[in-house]
Amino acid sequence: MSADYNPLELLVCVASRIIEDNSTAFVGTGVPMAATMLAQKLHCPNVTAIFEAGGVAPILPGLPISVGDSRTSHKGFMASTMNDIMETAQRGMVDYGFLGGAQIDMYGNLNSTMIGDDYRKPKVRFPGSGGANDIGSLCWRTVVITPMDTRRFVEKVDFVTTPGYLTGKGAREKAGLPLGSGPYKVITNLAILGYDEETCRMRIESVNPGVTIEDVHKNCGFELLEAPQIEKTHEPTEEELRILREEVDPDGYIIRR
Repeated sequence: MSADYNPLELLVCVASRIIEDNSTAFVGTGVPMAATMLAQKLHCPNVTAIFEAGGVAPILPGLPISVGDSRTSHKGFMASTMNDIMETAQRGMVDYGFLGGAQIDMYGNLNSTMIGDDYRKPKVRFPGSGGANDIGSLCWRTVVITPMDTRRFVEKVDFVTTPGYLTGKGAREKAGLPLGSGPYKVITNLAILGYDEETCRMRIESVNPGVTIEDVHKNCGFELLEAPQIEKTHEPTEEELRILREEVDPDGYIIRR
């Protein structure tokens, strides 16, 4: 049994476990940075982390506060440019891309642009894509990290900022995106979600400690499928929490928000 932990610590630990050693991960600000740093210290010493502003494969000395932080190039292979990083993804050399968004639908399409039905006069305007469209279009496996509620998990996103499986199986390929690429996991405060291979629809794969399958369905704005066998998400271990709290984020930039 692990020590007490908060929901953000659980998100970071779960996200870190997805990363494989010798893989390449396109890392964004916040939880993905903490998760990548934790993975690098625990089980992925050879992960190649790349950052939008140009850092490639750093040995992170501390938690960066943005993708342009100088720490994203510390002892790295290269301090490059955004163009080089996006080209690397376009050439099919990035295994994992981490994303978030204001809305997500059953096919993993993401909206980080606007809420409303009029682009010129939205109810809410968000920052937009940044590199999110490139990451979701070109990385082989896209991992979304987001809180789960019916406002975020919607039947249809108000704007497709980042393509998931678009309208279902085969739609990405018809749109010209790489065969075999696309959404992989959605890590939330309630459950870990994946995608059904036949329909490309989102499904429940694991529920977090203290959460029921009914809780997950209740907090989703569309019908979720269920994996043949739904697991229980493993709690953070004492070692994961120790490294996260003492070495990755001792100042609590992420885990104490």
